[in-house]
Amino acid sequence: MTARAPRIRVQRRPVHGVLLLDKPLGLSSNDALQKVKWLLRAEKAGHTGTLDPLATGVLPLCFGAATKFSQLQLDAPKTYEAIALLGTTTTTGDAEGEVLERRPVDAAALTPERLAAVQAQFTGAIRQVPPMHSALKKDGKALYEYARAGVEVERPARDVTIHALNLALTHDQQAQAAIKIVVTCSKGTYIRTLGEDIGLALGCGAHLSFLRRIDTGGLGVARCVSLAALEAMGEDERLGQVQPVDTLLAGHRPVTLTEQDAARFLSGMRRRGPWPDAAAVAVYGERPHALLGVGHVVRGELIPDRLLSPLEIQQILQGAPRADIERGTLETTL
Repeated sequence: MTARAPRIRVQRRPVHGVLLLDKPLGLSSNDALQKVKWLLRAEKAGHTGTLDPLATGVLPLCFGAATKFSQLQLDAPKTYEAIALLGTTTTTGDAEGEVLERRPVDAAALTPERLAAVQAQFTGAIRQVPPMHSALKKDGKALYEYARAGVEVERPARDVTIHALNLALTHDQQAQAAIKIVVTCSKGTYIRTLGEDIGLALGCGAHLSFLRRIDTGGLGVARCVSLAALEAMGEDERLGQVQPVDTLLAGHRPVTLTEQDAARFLSGMRRRGPWPDAAAVAVYGERPHALLGVGHVVRGELIPDRLLSPLEIQQILQGAPRADIERGTLETTL
């Protein structure tokens, strides 16, 4: 009997920041997260919104202190490129499902004027019925579990916003008529459902054959690294791909506090200053310069919302994370 090789235990370490991953085709968001977490040997990680396995593109992965601000990306507008193949509907609304119906496509009727009318129909505030193949829950069970069991449950329509939409006639590799969709939308929008609804409006039905997220909250795909590239890097180079925590706070107004005010803010106390009202501010300490957390300003009063811990600040200031960082009480000028 062949003895099993001893299992190597990965020594985890604190990593703080955001890695912008170009998620590959066929991998779930959580599988992608776990692979990158293992490559970085990170202690704590989370992603900022699920991409279907058949979707590729921008997937911000948050590590350490950055996980405190992941909700900001969950709530942020997102931009997608998609191809809706006309004439065929499927059980899932994409190429993974079984064919439900095939209908002829009159390509001559898909004039620029017709597409512009449908584009206008689906721009702005719209209502969507969530697909059965989704992670939304009904009575504690995900909808896709009902769908796999062949059960369809009632789903109330939800309000979403299509901020921008562009439709253009194209063809797939088999010369089948398709619609190229470029859409910027609010959270909670299902692009599969949008593709199906556009196909219905065009009178022939459709399903998605391609989906790629190209931007989320201002974080574009050009800034992303692929999983294959990350795997080919050395450890220091991988860590160099982790961007600062405040990458997630681009829409926040910066506020810098003196050493004394920074220490009080970190303990959860409100501070007064000459700041204009702001719904979202990123708060920094002056010496050393470090992100302390986020808050908001009302009538000159800075009110803490989410704070980093002194240990997190210390680890960030020490630069590249190391496995031997002391986990004791932080002594800092903050």
